[in-house]
Amino acid sequence: MKLPFLGAWRNRHQPVSGSVLATALDRDPDGVIELLSECELLRSQAATAGLVLDETPASLEALDQLKPRWRRDPEMVPWLGNDAGLYLGTVIVRTVPEARWVVWPSGQPVIALASGREINVVESGLSWAFTGSPELSQVYAEVAELRGWGSRANHP
Repeated sequence: MKLPFLGAWRNRHQPVSGSVLATALDRDPDGVIELLSECELLRSQAATAGLVLDETPASLEALDQLKPRWRRDPEMVPWLGNDAGLYLGTVIVRTVPEARWVVWPSGQPVIALASGREINVVESGLSWAFTGSPELSQVYAEVAELRGWGSRANHP
């Protein structure tokens, strides 16, 4: 049986593909970067602990030192982990030369380095929120080191 209205309904209710975020990043990179840097839940948790997130590598070290009180609320952990990953990405993009946001076909925002390597910062943030490892500052240090190594390899 054909139900013509069902096709139109399905088209309106399909999950949003990664291409929407990728298109937005192409059209308004500053706006998307601003959106990705909001990290409201993480910022409020940090503020409660007296920490101001200033988008520097030192703030990542400070986050690593927080007591993980959020683990008491299993519903909060994935949201906080997502924010932690986006914040990590924000620090990388703002402090590592030539690092930038890109979007995988799945819609996952990741960091692309000049070397071509892509870092799934949200995955790192989720792992940090659930287990405390890897530390956000450790991921940052590895990225900064990779960037430096890659630039020396490309410029003898």
